[in-house]
Amino acid sequence: MFQSKWIKQIQAGDQEAFRQFYGAYSEYAIRTASAITQNREMAKDAVQETFIRVYRNIGKYNPTLPFNSWFYRILTNECLRILKKNSMYSKFEHPNLENEPSNEDKPIPQSSDLYEEIQELDDAFRIPLILKYLKGFSEKEIAEILEMNQNTVKSRLFQGRKRLKNQLDSTEKEDETL
Repeated sequence: MFQSKWIKQIQAGDQEAFRQFYGAYSEYAIRTASAITQNREMAKDAVQETFIRVYRNIGKYNPTLPFNSWFYRILTNECLRILKKNSMYSKFEHPNLENEPSNEDKPIPQSSDLYEEIQELDDAFRIPLILKYLKGFSEKEIAEILEMNQNTVKSRLFQGRKRLKNQLDSTEKEDETL
């Protein structure tokens, strides 16, 4: 697999391998970061910082563990750090990402009611839902990425789905009254 080859080459200081790795992961990382931060510019910053951290810390990566979980833990932490840093702005700056060409292959289009409702959830519920249902991580992997107990992840997924259902039900009722 290219991933393990890239990791070994990057650990050996091969900058071309890092460029290839960046090319393969950057758009996927930006889409994930955009879903978490709800802001394309903050997402780009988070991804840039993530790749810097990966490059600097690749020697600490344990190859017996899944690389994607390690990578997305760094990405998620960077997104949360940037959101915290920009908290007074993050609630007001939500650019319309619908027309971004790199978002065309999202499993759930950004223009859908479901995606919009997911974005309205609190981070504690929204981020696990994104990692589980949009990015395909297992509950165990999400627990590793978010550095929390697996039962907490299960609870947040359950509560997030419940809140999402309530939001969708209330939106549906509002549409019926119009």
